[in-house]
Amino acid sequence: MTSHLLHHYRTVVRPRLKRERGYSSELAVPRLIKIVVNAGVGRRDEKEREAIARQLELILGQKIVPKKARKSIAEFKTRLGSVVGLGATLRGRRMYDFMERLVNVAIPRLRDFRGIDPKSIDAEGNLTLGLREHSVFPEMINEDAKPVFGFEVTFVTNAKSRSDAQAVLSSLGVPFKK
Repeated sequence: MTSHLLHHYRTVVRPRLKRERGYSSELAVPRLIKIVVNAGVGRRDEKEREAIARQLELILGQKIVPKKARKSIAEFKTRLGSVVGLGATLRGRRMYDFMERLVNVAIPRLRDFRGIDPKSIDAEGNLTLGLREHSVFPEMINEDAKPVFGFEVTFVTNAKSRSDAQAVLSSLGVPFKK
């Protein structure tokens, strides 16, 4: 059983982009490779880190990997090997399911959201956006949403240019500013 968004990409988006942009084959059309999600936990205690990891796992539907500090930095009070973040890489069906919930449910629930600036796409065709609150996801409605945390979502594409990346991401529903 495939995701609704994956089915939409294969049947509508890919043929349209191939036709409009003049690609020689369907394999040359840009596509979404993976979605990387990272949350910084800084100097939070162990209980809060575990709560954040549990809530991220509910949102993503996948196990979270702790990210450790690579070196000690006195100003940030971090030590080598201490956990400073949590992350996960989504691929395949989980990636499309998460993107569908992000685009259709979470982003419309954000306060004062006016669209994503197309300049947020880097030269390699990747889009990174930050969410200030995790509570906009439907999985958090009946859950205890403490502690409140934010995280970043990076859409990694195989697009060769910013315009190609914007075309494929906007076709998948990412709301860009006009």
